[in-house]
Amino acid sequence: MTTKPHFPKNSPAFGEALRQLAGQSVAVYGHLRPDGDCIGSQVALARVLRALGADAICVNHHEVPPACASFVGDTPFYQDSPERIAGRILVTVDCADTKRLGPVFAESGQTVHLNVDHHISNTNYAAHNFIEPTSAATGEILAGYLLDNDFPIDAVTAQGLYVGIATDTGQFRFSSTTATTFELACRLIACGADPAAAAHALYENESPEKLALLQRFLASFRYVCGGRVCIGTLTEKDWAETRARKEDTEGLVDYARSIAGIDIGVLIEEREGQIKGSFRAKDPIMRVDQLAKSFNGGGHACAAGFNPTGTLAEVQTRLEEALDRHLAAIEQPSPAGKENP
Repeated sequence: MTTKPHFPKNSPAFGEALRQLAGQSVAVYGHLRPDGDCIGSQVALARVLRALGADAICVNHHEVPPACASFVGDTPFYQDSPERIAGRILVTVDCADTKRLGPVFAESGQTVHLNVDHHISNTNYAAHNFIEPTSAATGEILAGYLLDNDFPIDAVTAQGLYVGIATDTGQFRFSSTTATTFELACRLIACGADPAAAAHALYENESPEKLALLQRFLASFRYVCGGRVCIGTLTEKDWAETRARKEDTEGLVDYARSIAGIDIGVLIEEREGQIKGSFRAKDPIMRVDQLAKSFNGGGHACAAGFNPTGTLAEVQTRLEEALDRHLAAIEQPSPAGKENP
């Protein structure tokens, strides 16, 4: 395996920033409705900080999803509260914008000291920003940074980072997967990560409620934009009748993307008086992160979330119009010397 630094530009500065947190009280924050990359990255960073002598904990506005609970180990993990984060240095992982940290952070008036992320839409909101938009996962970035700096990686840390990489690459299927991704995954296995245990917890332990929700989602599919976009919806009625949990939407939008001939898959969910949505594309040229911006969202070129206003019917109408314009703009020839977004 290579001994060259994985991230030669940023690894030294990251190492110095982490060492400066030794002996400090730190809260490692993750985004709303956390996924495997968020939870795994939080766990890994908090554990390394604790090994360096920091009083580090993990905080999130929402609970750890049941599928990720086994990866936390003995890492201190809490739901956020004003008292929980007061007086602590805040570090964020896998979060493109402070709005994604939730209301407790917004009302606290605190600032973020260090921000590690791979979202192309990250707003560089911290005093120290370590953004690697070409990386497949925040777990991949942290794995590279930690290995480059020879920081301690125990089995729980390795498992968290592996989970982050596995989930955000779609089990190593997405176009963001590179040779570096596989190399880092191999090194994490050597540190104690267990791919079989990760796969079982993440993909072979679905609840009957989630499968019932999936049935509703598949039955709602509509094909728009000349059959290039598949939109699926979940309504308040679907949630009530299936008794599914919020985190049960994880992975559903991938079914819409996986259909032959589809360029963009969309999930729109109506829940507790709010509308939320997800885009998934097969090709980075689709730049769904830019599409999401017009609906109060952001993310990656192939995966993005959005939080539109209005009723479900209103959102669907505006969304279809925006998708038509977006696809038409992508297909237009670029002016000389410029690239399409």
